[in-house]
Amino acid sequence: MQDLIHRVALSIVPGVGIYSARQLITYCGSVQQIFNTPAGKLKKIPGIRDQIATSIKDPQLFQKAENIIAQCDKHRITIVFITDPLYPKRLKEIEDAPIIIYTKGNTETDRNKTIAIVGTRKASAYGKQCLENLLQELIPWNPVVVSGLAYGIDITAHKVCLELGLRTIGVLGSGIQHIYPNLHQQIAHNMCEQGGLISEYAPNTKPEMYHFPARNRIIAGLCEGIIVAEAGEKGGALITAQLANSYNREVMAIPGNLNIATSIGCNNLIKNNLAHLLTSGKDVAELLNWDIESTGPSKFKLKDVELLASLSEEERKLYERIEKEENIQLDDLAWKCGINISQTASLLLQLEMSGLIQMLPGKKIRIT
Repeated sequence: MQDLIHRVALSIVPGVGIYSARQLITYCGSVQQIFNTPAGKLKKIPGIRDQIATSIKDPQLFQKAENIIAQCDKHRITIVFITDPLYPKRLKEIEDAPIIIYTKGNTETDRNKTIAIVGTRKASAYGKQCLENLLQELIPWNPVVVSGLAYGIDITAHKVCLELGLRTIGVLGSGIQHIYPNLHQQIAHNMCEQGGLISEYAPNTKPEMYHFPARNRIIAGLCEGIIVAEAGEKGGALITAQLANSYNREVMAIPGNLNIATSIGCNNLIKNNLAHLLTSGKDVAELLNWDIESTGPSKFKLKDVELLASLSEEERKLYERIEKEENIQLDDLAWKCGINISQTASLLLQLEMSGLIQMLPGKKIRIT
């Protein structure tokens, strides 16, 4: 409990972001030790401004942290610190990841096919219909769909997912106890039964205009790829697409009618090679290298049996870990199997040449 108080307290120190938090933890040794270190020493840590060092000594920080934890306990909200195993791995990859996220419901994304859907708040009938058709086509791949619970495309994506039985996650620009817009409270409640909610803000934080551009980085960071369903010439959807490109996520856009203002953004993304042209759910699956989940009693073909039986102990260890963790990355695989990276790379090459695994962009690996 004391460790959690220190973590939450660090997250609410004004001016502390992921870089400064890492610097503080690295130099002080632990989150708790940060608060035991004199302000004078904190000021000498590279990247730590005097204001941050002073704010860390605020005697009210711990009381505020305890109040936040009490709110979370009351409303069944989970607090996830960036070093926790539950913290999404994809999100942790981005350089400006939040040091704490608050979650409710099932917000697991790492072990699933995960896409984000964003778009204009003034969605047309065309945009909504295209999105509904796309999500219906994606049912065989059973993806998790992330969006921002806003008007227009966002809420359409969440609603359609609920109707189709797809898990959907909303990323908020407010605390989980302050759903914005208020009109979407019931949908947010339903999402917690068939997905969940994520926010970097404490539960009772009210929505602020500057929160929404910030939350877009979380939407982009959580997903494998992002779909811009409909967008005007400017807006948050295009900002999210830009962020996704900078995070090396695949960006896709549904083309629109040249005579509709809310098609300009998507058409421009495609024209400028900033997004892939998207016309079907199959396009998404092919671009992201998805396979439909096997429904048979065995995922192996008969011709694979001899190959599997001939694997060395190290090869089998790697193969079983890849089988257990879909799209695991090379570094994680080597670490979890206790095999150095160079040897792991050599063994993976043999497995790939045998046709048992496939190497994917971003150092990811999957079973064929």
